[in-house]
Amino acid sequence: MANAGEQQGDLLSDVTDLDLVRHLLADMHDDLYGRIMRFRQLTDLGRDLGRNGTMIFGPAATLAWVEARSSFINGNFVATVLLCQSMVEQLLASFLHSGLMADDLPCRIKFKDTLKRCQDRDLLNEQDVKELEKLMALRNPLSHFRHVDDESSLDRRSIDGREPFEALIRRDAEFAIGLATRILAKAPFRLG
Repeated sequence: MANAGEQQGDLLSDVTDLDLVRHLLADMHDDLYGRIMRFRQLTDLGRDLGRNGTMIFGPAATLAWVEARSSFINGNFVATVLLCQSMVEQLLASFLHSGLMADDLPCRIKFKDTLKRCQDRDLLNEQDVKELEKLMALRNPLSHFRHVDDESSLDRRSIDGREPFEALIRRDAEFAIGLATRILAKAPFRLG
């Protein structure tokens, strides 16, 4: 009989709970400094959100933001890019739909249409729209297959820029989380 620290969680697995804890601790240890630095980066970005934080419209946007922050801290950079783009798209459309902008949205709206409506109502400026389109362009090759000859593929960008794709995706994630924070810091969302 195994002691309490070595109990099996699954009869079909030969990996004990203690084995899993060891793996988790080793994983955390390997990038602890990086996680701390990314958490500090998020904290610094969060200063723009106002004394009382932000109001995020829509449950999908809220969940995406929570998971994007966690993904960024834990070094899950592809997830960070995907989640930040999702959060911003959900946030802006939910805000328009909330009635505060007196907008009648279709049941499904394209992100470009959401951006245009937000720009028409002075929620987003031209620079915001360009950067959100860039975020969308970063997300698409992560969501949809791109051949190495496609200039937007991570492989092609890595080759053309002569840098590892890990460095590229980290920079993309830093851009994404920074942009998402800037959108959340806009007056309609900032509390206090």
